Amino acid sequence: MIYLRLVAESFRFAWQALRANMLRTFLSLLGVTIGIFAIISVFTLVDSLERNVRDSMSFIGDKVIYVQKWPWAFGGNYPWWKYFQRPEPSMREFRQLERRITMSNGVAIFADKGDNTFKHRNNSYSEANLMGVTFDYNKVSEIPIVQGRYFVPQEVEAARNVMLIGDEVATTLYPQTDPIGQELKVAGQKFTVIGVIEKQGENMFGMPNFDQMGIVPYGSFAKMFDVGPDGLGSTIAAKGREDDPGLLELEYEVRGLMRNIRGLRPRDEDSFALNRPEMATQAIGSFFEVVGLAGWVIGGFAILVGGFGIANIMFVSVKERTNIIGIQKSLGAKNYFILFQFLFESVFLSLLGGGIGILLVFLLTLIPQDIMAVGLSLGNIILGLGVSAVIGMLSGIIPAVLASNLDPVIAIRSK
Repeated sequence: MIYLRLVAESFRFAWQALRANMLRTFLSLLGVTIGIFAIISVFTLVDSLERNVRDSMSFIGDKVIYVQKWPWAFGGNYPWWKYFQRPEPSMREFRQLERRITMSNGVAIFADKGDNTFKHRNNSYSEANLMGVTFDYNKVSEIPIVQGRYFVPQEVEAARNVMLIGDEVATTLYPQTDPIGQELKVAGQKFTVIGVIEKQGENMFGMPNFDQMGIVPYGSFAKMFDVGPDGLGSTIAAKGREDDPGLLELEYEVRGLMRNIRGLRPRDEDSFALNRPEMATQAIGSFFEVVGLAGWVIGGFAILVGGFGIANIMFVSVKERTNIIGIQKSLGAKNYFILFQFLFESVFLSLLGGGIGILLVFLLTLIPQDIMAVGLSLGNIILGLGVSAVIGMLSGIIPAVLASNLDPVIAIRSK
């Protein structure tokens, strides 16, 4: 009970001090407010950017290893001349890998070509991406079907002219018609629509997704376009198992099998690249770490100024209330009571400034965005309030100790 009374009295003293010097309090809180606003706004933008970028890249799959000619690279020098003579993954290699692999939940080969025009009667959709896949592609990359169905094995093996289309393609070509069972023409070939993929929506950087895509059996794609050493390249993808969290076993197996299939000797370098989505997310994470550090530096200077402002308020407050402190101590108030009273006031001031900064960030998140959804997370709110509380304690500890150690007789005589 005594602690509740202590908190209540400390809150009352802090509120009276705020009301007595509104302008001074406002100017002192401004630094903390700006500092917390800078830090939390940067962190909120970084979190939102990272989340949206990762969502935009979700179409490449999760827990997947890609066998390709070219390795992925993110910044720095790229020695393209080392990879130029490498062969593209082939259907023959895919068949052997599919037959011999044991650490995978699914293996698929696919190839794609951009800038296609899909036509249905008088309607057309240009700059579409067309992809040819084998049956297990839906195990490698999730394909949410909202209308119709996915391929059956017989359609893929027989290279039938059937197609899955994205939401944007379906809306453009069949605005008032059920697209299932309708015909679609691309590159002079007629295809029957058997499924519509769920709407993905606009993403960061205009990265491709299923909305602007058509997916056909790999054999059908190969009949339309030149796929091979002198034509379009293919990619083999292997989906990892849940009991292989780091995909290390899958990576070792795929590397060993591909080297064996291509007849590489022990000292020969790999003639293929094993690419993983984690490589992209790690590069993204490194970039956002730098941005986050910049937010800490920018906000740190503002918080430092705010901390000095709060410390100044507390020193002035101790000087103005020295007589009251003496009276309190003469009536039996303990040192810890005086210490807690001023420390609480300092933390309260800092939390108030930090709370205003967080509120400003929250108001910014309410501004509607078409491409990137910005949201203030609970973690960032706790971080902002935590930093504010620490700044308040550091700013108020010295004035609070000085106030608690005042001699009651000398303090009462002061004016």
